[in-house]
Amino acid sequence: IKKVLYHAVFVELDEYDKKEGMINIAEVSAGRIRNIRDFVREEKKVVCKVLDVRPEKGHIDLSLRRVNQAETINKNNSFKQEQKAEKLLESVGKKLNKDLPTMYKEAGYQIIEEFGSLYSGLQQILVDEGALKESKISKEIEQELVSTVKEKIKLPEVKIEGNLILQSFAPDGIEVIKGVLDKAQQEKTSEAVVEINYISAPKYRLVVSAKD
Repeated sequence: IKKVLYHAVFVELDEYDKKEGMINIAEVSAGRIRNIRDFVREEKKVVCKVLDVRPEKGHIDLSLRRVNQAETINKNNSFKQEQKAEKLLESVGKKLNKDLPTMYKEAGYQIIEEFGSLYSGLQQILVDEGALKESKISKEIEQELVSTVKEKIKLPEVKIEGNLILQSFAPDGIEVIKGVLDKAQQEKTSEAVVEINYISAPKYRLVVSAKD
């Protein structure tokens, strides 16, 4: 937010070359607004929804009230991820004596077009080192990207925990339960790790860590 007036708020759009947008007071918050500064202030970062773009007049109309909390959180997270990805792209460029605009031209824009965002593309490289082989990105940049991504980015991991009650009334019940536990612990793969700890019969602690 750059300027707060009685009837409107003027903002600088971080994702669109610092173009100026305007939030009419009616789009700041639902309901009656007595003092607009109760809701916005200069230099505060906000997430807005684009309502209308009139390039011939240079007008971009925005809304603050039409963005819910979940959308705000998701957008802030994705924006931070894109900033992190851009820093990584810039780091690769420095190693190759290329500035950031050149890196976008030779690699960044192609990654965004292919994967939807720069960060999504870099994550895909982490999962599949050959993700860029079919692109027009030079081998020099591709190799440096793969190396840097593996060094700087880690895939998010999910951990699920729970207690199990395992019982068997068969004559060889102990062996049946041991067989179940042994099989479960053999499920370790590149995608998931299973850990089982004994609490006290018949309770066991199960922890599954996975990328999904």
